[in-house]
Amino acid sequence: MAAETTTAPAAPVAARLSFVDRYLAVWILLAMAAGLGLGRLVPGLGGALAKVTVTGVSLPIALGLLVMMYPVLAKVRYDRLDTVTRDRRLLVPSLVLNWVLGPAVMFALAWLLLPDLPDYRTGLIIVGLARCIAMVIIWNDLACGDREAAAVLVALNSVFQVIAFSALGWFYLSALPGWLGLEQTGLDISVWEIARSVLIFLGIPLVAGFLTRRLGEKAKGRDWYETRLIPRIGPFALYGLLFTIVVLFALQGEAITSQPMDVARIAVPLLVYFGVMWAGSMALGRTMGLDYPRSTTLAFTAAGNNFELAIAVAIATFGASSGQALAGVVGPLIEVPVLIGLVYVALAARRYFPQPTAMAAEHSPAQEGSAGV
Repeated sequence: MAAETTTAPAAPVAARLSFVDRYLAVWILLAMAAGLGLGRLVPGLGGALAKVTVTGVSLPIALGLLVMMYPVLAKVRYDRLDTVTRDRRLLVPSLVLNWVLGPAVMFALAWLLLPDLPDYRTGLIIVGLARCIAMVIIWNDLACGDREAAAVLVALNSVFQVIAFSALGWFYLSALPGWLGLEQTGLDISVWEIARSVLIFLGIPLVAGFLTRRLGEKAKGRDWYETRLIPRIGPFALYGLLFTIVVLFALQGEAITSQPMDVARIAVPLLVYFGVMWAGSMALGRTMGLDYPRSTTLAFTAAGNNFELAIAVAIATFGASSGQALAGVVGPLIEVPVLIGLVYVALAARRYFPQPTAMAAEHSPAQEGSAGV
């Protein structure tokens, strides 16, 4: 009789992560605390960091975002993007969630929960209109989502952002409130300003990541690229993320800590928004029969927001010390810990989803021994 063989169960995801990745939530919380402390304790730090800007965003934050996104986009296998662009089951729901449902949900929550705070309400609506193009790539990678799908969806969001942001701003801040007999607000932002933000925060790291893979594979081959080069540049995504968080919270540390009740009021609709958009999108992916990586990508791209653009628009239109700008800054204050928490929720829920195809599983971050950062 043949000897009986058994297959050892796969190690938990956490056990396959590096020490840094395993305690990422701790590092992020420490970075947030460090930024808030610096902004509160060092007089004039926020003003100094804000003096030099790129499309309305502090230069240190801009540099941090570029460093953060480049390694993840260098990991994308661009020769597989066609499998995503042909997948209408993923593309169509993503566009509907991002450009129809997301702004509508934020508009409803802002009016329901902040009816007496028009400045904060307007700031939240602007956050809801600014769909994800940057940090969501990190959350998706940490949750072992589909990198190629994330790259395509982020690129689509970028195109729609340039085309639709101004029109949606007019609709949700002026037209729809007017039809409903509510207070109206104007939004003065040009298509070029939005396009410039997209080109800088997505275009630069995307081109850099594509050229790195193209030239690296051509010179040394794919095996060398993915086993030697990627592990060397990969950690810079985490360094860029933590640096960005420290600077972001240092910029507004005094405002946030001196107005805790206002921050709490702004936080409530944001918490509801992130939870509803993520859980609803994840459930939609499962109902449609999408595998775990693509359902995860659908959920994080629907729940994430482009806080860089939202803050830049609020500052440009209403001023750096406005309530609208504060609401924009509170966005990532809530989004960062909530979405990192949802990364762990997603990893725990992966057992309830169909298994990905062999090609998708082949480059899953969990198979690489790290969360992808």
